[in-house]
Amino acid sequence: MKNIKFLIIGVFFGIILSKSEVASWYRIYEMFKFKSFHMFGIIGSAIVISMLFMQLFKNGKIRNYLGQKIIIKVKKKGVIRALFGGTIFGLGWALVGACPGPMFVLVGHGVFSILFVISGAVLGAFLFGLFSEKLLR
Repeated sequence: MKNIKFLIIGVFFGIILSKSEVASWYRIYEMFKFKSFHMFGIIGSAIVISMLFMQLFKNGKIRNYLGQKIIIKVKKKGVIRALFGGTIFGLGWALVGACPGPMFVLVGHGVFSILFVISGAVLGAFLFGLFSEKLLR
């Protein structure tokens, strides 16, 4: 019961995603056709907020729930890996019609076929965890 606050935050975030139509296939279609600013505005605001929070993490102003400083692991830089990963992510997003966050919102909306997509995403993350040391050399 001590972690109920995280469940409440998750439900609140899901409601925000639902009300802002981020899980709407039509909004995603509009974005990929460059017909609407709606999704670009949401993604842009998410990037700005993420940048702010990353700086707060790095400066030690925000700590984890145990009170410990959050340490950001430095990743290798590389154009090829970013283009390859971004292309796979973008193709999956375009084919499925949902990125990882809204997939769970779609389950809440009763689109139970998205459970196959969530299963594939979990399997892909698991396989990446198994082979990441060989992939990231």
